[in-house]
Amino acid sequence: MKTCKYCKRNPIIEGFKPFCSKRCADLDLGQWLTGGYAIPTDDAGPDRHGDAEEPDPYRPAND
Repeated sequence: MKTCKYCKRNPIIEGFKPFCSKRCADLDLGQWLTGGYAIPTDDAGPDRHGDAEEPDPYRPAND
């Protein structure tokens, strides 16, 4: 018997597959929406640049 992907205790219910209840489905969705399942990375992202000489592609050029 397969168990709920969130609580890992209760059996899966067809209407909430792969979860056992609406509660577990909602809790899992909350994890996705708040970044709880984010994958850690070393990437500095678009608003941080490792090289101070590198121009910011999001800032308009000063003429």
